[in-house]
Amino acid sequence: MTVLATSASKFSARAEAHAAGYRVEIFAEWRQAAARWGAFAPPTAFQNPQWYEAWYAAFAETDGVSPVIAFVSNAVTGEPAALLPLIRRRQGSIQVIEFADLDLTDYNAPLLGPAAPRDAAAARAFWRDLRAALRRLPGGADLIRLRKIAPDLDGRPNPLALLDGVAVCPVNGNLVTTGEDFDAWRYTLERTTRKELERSWRVFTRDPAAAFGIAQDADEALRVLATTEAQQSSRMQSLGVKFILNDQNCAAFYRSLVRNGIGNGYAIVSALTAGEEVVATLLGVRNGSRYVMIRISNAGDKWSNCSPGRLIIERTMAALHKQGVREFDFSIGNYAYKRRFGVKRLPLLDISAALSWRGLPHALRDRAAQELRNYPKLTTYLKRALGKPSSREET
Repeated sequence: MTVLATSASKFSARAEAHAAGYRVEIFAEWRQAAARWGAFAPPTAFQNPQWYEAWYAAFAETDGVSPVIAFVSNAVTGEPAALLPLIRRRQGSIQVIEFADLDLTDYNAPLLGPAAPRDAAAARAFWRDLRAALRRLPGGADLIRLRKIAPDLDGRPNPLALLDGVAVCPVNGNLVTTGEDFDAWRYTLERTTRKELERSWRVFTRDPAAAFGIAQDADEALRVLATTEAQQSSRMQSLGVKFILNDQNCAAFYRSLVRNGIGNGYAIVSALTAGEEVVATLLGVRNGSRYVMIRISNAGDKWSNCSPGRLIIERTMAALHKQGVREFDFSIGNYAYKRRFGVKRLPLLDISAALSWRGLPHALRDRAAQELRNYPKLTTYLKRALGKPSSREET
């Protein structure tokens, strides 16, 4: 059964279809959907309601983005099954359904309730009824394209990972698990990495004003974030790379995240300083015993002799370990500095499906791209033939 239940300011229509399986309600406002869901138990730091409250506040109604948040329940019992934070966005000539992401949410997933599918057959019924609801949206939808799907949600299978058309995502997570003894973990690192970190701290602390700290209030955290924005922008300009994180909407998102998340320990802003100068910054979010790094910056050449990027990571890890964090997630992007910390790669998944005849060619193209990723040498050859630049990540 599918139902479109929306705010009066957005979708006025309400449609019902009587069929066994799942009931789907589509909301146009995050707070309304969150209230309908009730208590949250986020499976990753990105499914925290504070993340989505900040995200939808910053991006809803911008650049053709419309929230279409799906509350799915068992059609017979009414028990909650899943809450999917989705949007509808025009891309070219078609309307695409995707997660609330825009390249900011590193791991995408639904929130799961007691009626969430636990096997492939139930997942297929879930997927069928979700797509039926999305097809009935006022204004239509042509393609559902879900990327960077986390397959395991705090020990429960993601129903989307049980579907037949799921494929391996070209990006992955990167996790370090330290265990209870942080010093013992340090000694698992390569000797050159460990010695380099020790040397970097000695060099940095030659300045009598050198210090590491974690922001304790919103005002302090926002001042550090302003430095993050400036340092990252300068770095990207020097590389000739387009930088979007400081545009109006992205900046509003991160500032809201920090402003509202510092007090309860969800957002964590750390910095290396030398007197009034901010040498390096790190912004992350915490979910229980796991911390995820999402933005990092440093002051550049002046401090390069102490490797401030790696140093801010190591000092933040040590400080948070004392507060009970045991898993340090370096998020997506397979950069060389992450390998030096001994990360374990976490696979992510993609899935797409046509919702109309206009979306069918795009779904087929997605499937072809997914199949091509099974042949990495051919993919590399084709990228070179098409003149696409190689990634900086692996260097």
